[in-house]
Amino acid sequence: MYEDRIDALVAPKGALEMLSQDEIARLSEESGPLHDLFHRCALAILNCGSDSDDPQAAMEEFSDFDIRIVQQERGVKLQLKNAPSSAFVDGKMISSVREMLFSVLRDIIFTQHEYLLERGLENASSEKLTNVVFELLRNADVFRRIKHPDMVVCWGGHSIARHEYDYTKRVGHELGLRELNICTGCGPGAMKGPMKGAAIAHAKQRIKNGVYLGLTEPGIIAAESPNPIVNQLVILPDIEKRLEAFVRVGHGIVVFPGGAGTAEEILYILGILLHPKNADVPFPLVFTGPKESAEYFEQIHAFIGDVLGVEAQAKYRIIIEDEVEVARIIKQGMEEVRQYRRDHQDAFYYNWKLHIPEEFQYPFEPTHDNVRELNLHFNQATHLLAADLRRAFSSIVAGNVKAQGVAYIKEFGPFEIHGDKALLAKLDTLLQAFVRQQRMKLPGSAYVPCYRVITD
Repeated sequence: MYEDRIDALVAPKGALEMLSQDEIARLSEESGPLHDLFHRCALAILNCGSDSDDPQAAMEEFSDFDIRIVQQERGVKLQLKNAPSSAFVDGKMISSVREMLFSVLRDIIFTQHEYLLERGLENASSEKLTNVVFELLRNADVFRRIKHPDMVVCWGGHSIARHEYDYTKRVGHELGLRELNICTGCGPGAMKGPMKGAAIAHAKQRIKNGVYLGLTEPGIIAAESPNPIVNQLVILPDIEKRLEAFVRVGHGIVVFPGGAGTAEEILYILGILLHPKNADVPFPLVFTGPKESAEYFEQIHAFIGDVLGVEAQAKYRIIIEDEVEVARIIKQGMEEVRQYRRDHQDAFYYNWKLHIPEEFQYPFEPTHDNVRELNLHFNQATHLLAADLRRAFSSIVAGNVKAQGVAYIKEFGPFEIHGDKALLAKLDTLLQAFVRQQRMKLPGSAYVPCYRVITD
């Protein structure tokens, strides 16, 4: 055995429902899609010491890794072979890793069995998809820990500079001092910093049940392995349900510097808030970073104004180098959310009143044909343009870091993004800025664009 590999038999910490023989059989099929999905997600959890954002590299490095379910009278255990040693201390698995490993098992089994196999979601209504997200979060016991509006969603890049990361910690610290909890995409960078800062602040406030909620999906978990501060992990089946989970469970959003993935998130929330049905729904939204990141937010702000207009710009505030003001604004916004939810008899733990158009809900597969057919023109409702711009950025994320997207690019070449000449000129300018600022890949790794912007 390699020195960086460990074999282990791992039991869950706490209760885990028994699996049926049929579920075990499907996960045990080495050539089956469910086993492959479980294998990839489990390796991402265990490979917590990696600094790479290349999922294929991890699969190749640990090609001898294997995981099997062992069903015993007393419950379920996992048999690991050649697992990354970074997940262990003196031969014993780190508690956070063990918890997240069984979260993977829980979410993959529940999603596959309840929806993808039993019911199917291909023709599901918008209302049905919202209920699916609710049930996935409820199955993960997320709502038990949300008693009132206090969940701050923090978005931002996994590939950020050290001074930007330090700033995310300072913001998280101020949020934690105000007894607010943190939800992120659960990876490194801007997803880890706020949790780390909040954890220290919660300790100062003697808060022992602080929530550090991580929401991810199978396509991206290998490139953004969960950071160890996450104490509640949920794996949604696709990016659209992950994004909906953010805005349904969160009470406000703080956006830090990032790349294509962060732009996708920004366009998602703006597209929703621009819908006429959400005109009166309070949703505090702040873009923030250190003084060195001011240019980044100027570029984002200009792009939003050029393509979505001043109405979209009015939906957020930009605060530079002032973590205290960020926390105060978010805390004040939480009180507005609380009052609105009370007045409209809406739940504190799930934002049912927020209207999410179906264009933001149905999964978008970033194939070359689908990317080419995106409607990137001004002659449509603003929220619909935001929806297709979101899909364009989602495609770039897939081509950058998701295994399937990377495979498409390798086989067929870069995605071709077509659309209005003036609109795509603005898009290309923003993307080139991301590349120059090394926001597409981890610092030190050369970036080869997975896209071409082609004006009609």
